Amino acid sequence: MVEVRYFAAIADAVGKNAETLDLPPGATVADLRSRLAATYGPDLDKMLGVCAYLMGDELTRDTGAALTPRVDVMPPFAGG
Repeated sequence: MVEVRYFAAIADAVGKNAETLDLPPGATVADLRSRLAATYGPDLDKMLGVCAYLMGDELTRDTGAALTPRVDVMPPFAGG
């Protein structure tokens, strides 16, 4: 089980701030993206492609990175 938390535009796109997904051990960011695109539609994958994924203390865009029990999906933020 992976707790997935969504922020900003991704939260708006999926209509929630968090959910728990049943993903197999060893699942990767690519597996998460595939599951989310299958659930919420292929247009979401375009958004997910520019997101960063915070797992523990590590921020990554590597689709081969193994998931941790909690993943934060964070789109690019604008500001100054």
